[in-house]
Amino acid sequence: MAINKAVRAALQVLSYPDIDIKKTYILERELKKLLSHRLKKPSLYRIWEQAVPCGDHKVPVRIFTPAEETRPCVLLFFHGGGWVLGDIDSYDGVCMDMAAATGCIVASADYRLAPEHPFPAAPEDCYAVARTLFQNSGAFGVKSSDIVLIGDSAGGNLAAAVSLMARDRGEFLPRRQILIYPATGNDHSDTSPFPSIHENGAGYLLTSKRICDYLSLYRSSDRDLLNPYFAPLLAESLVNQPDTLLITAQYCPLRDEGEAYGKRLLDAGNRVKLFRMPDALHGYFSLPLRFGQVKKTYTLINRFLEE
Repeated sequence: MAINKAVRAALQVLSYPDIDIKKTYILERELKKLLSHRLKKPSLYRIWEQAVPCGDHKVPVRIFTPAEETRPCVLLFFHGGGWVLGDIDSYDGVCMDMAAATGCIVASADYRLAPEHPFPAAPEDCYAVARTLFQNSGAFGVKSSDIVLIGDSAGGNLAAAVSLMARDRGEFLPRRQILIYPATGNDHSDTSPFPSIHENGAGYLLTSKRICDYLSLYRSSDRDLLNPYFAPLLAESLVNQPDTLLITAQYCPLRDEGEAYGKRLLDAGNRVKLFRMPDALHGYFSLPLRFGQVKKTYTLINRFLEE
């Protein structure tokens, strides 16, 4: 069912206004923390706090183990938030739902955020966590091939970047990755070659201006715009990448660049499952499990994990 006029009007009101994120990102972080602290962690989950060394600091990792583990698999999750917002607290609910819906252990990485820690801090933190998990998979009772990278939005970008870094550095190689409406390109302005930026860049919650502002805060310099670990779609070669499930949302400005990345992975000889979620908005994956689009997403994820 297409979005009707009433819903479309509501979206226009709720969509991010054209504000200066550089002045508001700290307030938005505090609001997210306030909301996350109001969430009670249910007793049926065992939560294990860890930290992974990365250079001169440690990356916090929160591990969610459901009461019933039905699949010998670890999902290493990188959260969204434009590389500027979000943390493991604000994504607790998503990770609990993920563990319940898949029967897998979920490990959530609390990578450093921009602008205090610009690129490449986030992908380096995520890579360090991934390397530690892959090299110590026995601690979770699984094989390294049973560790799956997963991320939404900016987190999908980071999952794709970690897979490229792993191939290039040769220390480990993920077998599977799940990218949910990932950011893969470097241009979300009026000059973008992707129709979804122009069609969905205003009035659907996440705006193209908001994405441009996030990227402005995330990058260290304009040179980063050409770095494939910043924008995976720019990688010269996408050979030897993990089997990929890539899910986009119909009314998301990132839709077309995500699908372009999936097609390039496929053209490079990788196994790819590409699905566009009908009538979905960017960010829908954070909704509760009772929502139909979230249920459908986990149906696709479970099917992918069983293959």
